[in-house]
Amino acid sequence: MTIEDAHQLLNEWVPNERLRLHMKQVAAVMKAWAIEKENADEKTALKWELAGLLHDADWEKYPEDHCRIIIEKLEAINIDPEIIHCIASHGPRYFGVEPNNTMDKMIYAFDELSGFVHASALIRPTRYEGMDVNSVKKKLKNLAFAAQVNRDDIADALSRINASLEELIEFVINHQKGVS
Repeated sequence: MTIEDAHQLLNEWVPNERLRLHMKQVAAVMKAWAIEKENADEKTALKWELAGLLHDADWEKYPEDHCRIIIEKLEAINIDPEIIHCIASHGPRYFGVEPNNTMDKMIYAFDELSGFVHASALIRPTRYEGMDVNSVKKKLKNLAFAAQVNRDDIADALSRINASLEELIEFVINHQKGVS
C-alpha cells in the first residue's frame, strides 16, 4: 500500500476531520520516530507511517468493532502483517493484542499522548508555538482536562519502552505541530 492509497482509504472511511487529523498526527510522529530514533530505512518508516495513519480508521463508523473491521479490510488487500499487528496492538487492554516489537509499542505510546498534546495546544493562544513539556505534564495531572485521554494507557505504554515521558512529549510537540 502506498501512502496515497492509505490517504484515500482514510478519506473514505473517516468523515470526521478531527479524527483524520489525529490519525495524520500519529502517522507523522510514528514516521519521524522510526527515522530519527530507530534509524529505519524508507520501507520500514513507511510501515510505521501507515500503521499510524490507519490505526483508528474504523473507530467512527464501527466503534463497537474497532479494530476488527479495519484489520479485516487490510488483511483482504494483503497488507503487511506487521502493519496489521501494530494497528491491532495500539490498545492492548481493549483489543487483546499485546505490543511485541518497537513499532507496536510506539503506536501504543503515541496514540493517547498525541491526542493529549493536541488538546493542550488547542487551549493555547499560540497553539504549539512555545509549548513546553512541563506545561503538558502539569495538564496530565489534571484528570478533568482532556478526560477522555486514558492516563493509565500512557503510563502502561511508557513502562514498555526505553524513553521518558518528557522525551515523548517533546518529540510529539516537535513532530505533529505542522500536521494539518
